[in-house]
Amino acid sequence: MPWDKDDYPDSLKNFMAPVRNKAIDIANELLKDGYSEGRAISIATAKAKEWGENHDKQIRKKGH
Repeated sequence: MPWDKDDYPDSLKNFMAPVRNKAIDIANELLKDGYSEGRAISIATAKAKEWGENHDKQIRKKGH
């Protein structure tokens, strides 16, 4: 099931929008490549965190 900025996995709810949106994009591409949802979310979360750190983005919402 592809995700979008309004419908995404609960595990991404505490991420700032730019990082969450990056994770959504990555996860959707992984789904197209045949990855399971769980694996796609896991990989996309790690890659989006890395992307955020490399672009000086705040990763998580304050307090999380």
